Amino acid sequence: MPRPVCLFTGQWADLPLEQLCKQARGYGYDGVELACWGDHFDPHRALDEKDYVRSKWGLLSDHGLGSFAISTHLVGQAVCDIIDERHKSILPEAVWGDGDPEGVRRRAATEMIDTARAARRFFDAAPAPVKERLALTGRTVVNGFTGSPIWHLMYGFPPAPAGAIEKGYSEFARRWTPILDAFGKEKVSFALEVHPTEIAFDIVSTRRALAAIKDHPAFGFNFDPSHLGYQRVDYLGFLREFGRRVLNVHMKDVWWSDVPMPVGTFGGHTEFGSDGRSWDFRSLGRGKVDFEGIIRALNHAGYEGALTVEWEDANMDREAGAAESCAFVKRLDFKGSARVFDAAFSSKG
Repeated sequence: MPRPVCLFTGQWADLPLEQLCKQARGYGYDGVELACWGDHFDPHRALDEKDYVRSKWGLLSDHGLGSFAISTHLVGQAVCDIIDERHKSILPEAVWGDGDPEGVRRRAATEMIDTARAARRFFDAAPAPVKERLALTGRTVVNGFTGSPIWHLMYGFPPAPAGAIEKGYSEFARRWTPILDAFGKEKVSFALEVHPTEIAFDIVSTRRALAAIKDHPAFGFNFDPSHLGYQRVDYLGFLREFGRRVLNVHMKDVWWSDVPMPVGTFGGHTEFGSDGRSWDFRSLGRGKVDFEGIIRALNHAGYEGALTVEWEDANMDREAGAAESCAFVKRLDFKGSARVFDAAFSSKG
């Protein structure tokens, strides 16, 4: 059974879900990964309204689409961050409240637990083909961010006080362990998208994050190579080391320059797509990510989940990009072999 190719709806939250479903099916997608913003998926309505999840599945089924994960990046970011005015623009009003930082973090943690409960209800109501795929993966997944209390210490000047980084990982564990325990009770897994501004943003910081939460069984990763590639992190090595904890995959491409540019790795306070940047997200197949290597590594890891296009390219029409990206992934994906290719040599005719 081929892995379903899905479209992440986060970058399309300006469109009503019904319209996006029609477009996604027209582009050739098998499903959508629902973002918990726009009108795409509301955890509170999923918990409070009797027919909400049934109506979502009805809408998806009407367009021939499945769904294999939901995503709550925006709220997750606030659980562990140093809160400031930037967060107000991404958070639901009920989570932002009066903006008191500790209150925001606590409300965000509660919202994450509610999202796990909503995911359980949503996927329990899934049609048979979706349940079959989930049974293959052995997981029900909510993707997202964790935030980080120590991202502002990423560059080593002024020097961080002794023990500050260790204290940050301890704070991450203190805030996220109760959330992960709640996820575990619901038999739902949280998949962190390893990403700059999160507690884990490369291989070494991922090891530290896992150690901080003592390899919590409800914690895994949403693998997105684009956020590793432009940092020059070994994204194939990430899959070799953490492949069994990869619970979801975002297929997203990135280009980076091999020669010096006016705008460096930190972005120079420029907008995505600006001329002179040393890296930028690109439509799939138009950057430098080795996607065939990724497919082979996923096959080695036994990954059976969806391949979800997270489409971002500031200099390309998104509808054209979404369509060609779907075709790119479907053309690329292949199953691993169940036999040694030269086994026939040992057979005598």
